[in-house]
Amino acid sequence: MNEKWQNDEEIQRFREYLRIPSVHPKVDYGDCVKFLKKQAVSLDLPVVVYELVPKKPIVVITWKGLQPNLPAIMLNSHMDVVPVYEDSWTYPPFEARISDDGFIYARGTQDMKCVGMFHLEAVRRLKNAGIRLRRTVHITFVPDEEINSVDGMRIFSESQEFKKLNVGFELDESMSNPCPGEIIVFYGERTSRQIKVTCRGEPGHGSILMADTAGEKFHYIVNRFMTLRAEELKKLKNKSLVQSGEVITVNLTQVEGGVQVNVLPEKLTAYFDIRIPPFVDHDEFENMISKWCQEAGEGVTFEYIEKNPEVKSTKLDDSLPFWGALEKTCNEMGYKLNCLICPGATDARFIRRQGIPAINFSPLPNTPMLIHCHDERLHVDVFKTGIDIMKKVLVAVANV
Repeated sequence: MNEKWQNDEEIQRFREYLRIPSVHPKVDYGDCVKFLKKQAVSLDLPVVVYELVPKKPIVVITWKGLQPNLPAIMLNSHMDVVPVYEDSWTYPPFEARISDDGFIYARGTQDMKCVGMFHLEAVRRLKNAGIRLRRTVHITFVPDEEINSVDGMRIFSESQEFKKLNVGFELDESMSNPCPGEIIVFYGERTSRQIKVTCRGEPGHGSILMADTAGEKFHYIVNRFMTLRAEELKKLKNKSLVQSGEVITVNLTQVEGGVQVNVLPEKLTAYFDIRIPPFVDHDEFENMISKWCQEAGEGVTFEYIEKNPEVKSTKLDDSLPFWGALEKTCNEMGYKLNCLICPGATDARFIRRQGIPAINFSPLPNTPMLIHCHDERLHVDVFKTGIDIMKKVLVAVANV
């Protein structure tokens, strides 16, 4: 390993965090909490650990501002990472090995332990320089983001403990960008809806062409959903993967029904995973599905397996001075911000539900997107640059 990297304390702290296997499906967050408490002590900052759900800790490190009555800045990241196929990795995924060309190989290098360390190291640099900020800064580390956040940010954002933080603006994760002078930011997310459609019909012998069968109705419903899917897919023809947040995604994910090949089924069921962009009228979309069920025939109904509420996007205009400060700072450093609707889901959606503006911001330019991939990695130079960017952004938004 390059001696320069070996002696770089910021890189070594990052590697220490990456070596903690906070990986699903059986996550033990204990070592993450110990690590973060140690960082708080080294920063001379108070730390609180909430367990609103047993064994699901939420860590809050607070840097009090000069004007603590002002709404605070929240810097959020999650501690958990997704599973790995270890045999497909060049180096062990929780060793945090640095290759000869300067890449740190580890699960969580991009998603999103790097961002949590950007937050901590930016504060460390500012404190070491004797700088104070107007607004209080809460650095939060939450569990279970990779499994829908039910016991993580969702329950925390609805709690009295969260309300006491007086958060006025949140920064969360976005994703890396292979373009050297560009950073991806998300200002909103699609709404996830998981739907079960049940088609009931008359059972009978498989040799008879009966009317009003479950199969006929099933065909009509599936055709409607898949036609919509094809129409949305056309819109993506000239768009990149990260722009997929601008379209409705529809995927048939499960099919159930039937008892025997020569018996007409009494019931056939289809399950669809649907993601709706924020500019689509959610009520009209639901009414459209209801109409399809009516058109398919008697006995066709749908229900929600999951019905997340519509969440309004954060407005990127003069009504949000935090956004202006962030954009101006990045532009002055030579970075363009590519503003998108998130194609997936992040913890920021729960903050927006509380009426608090949130921007997803991972300063990872010039980096291929390897979230959840084999050989997830981050170059040491990008990591160091990310701290530089986050430090200046934090000064700008916390002094608004």
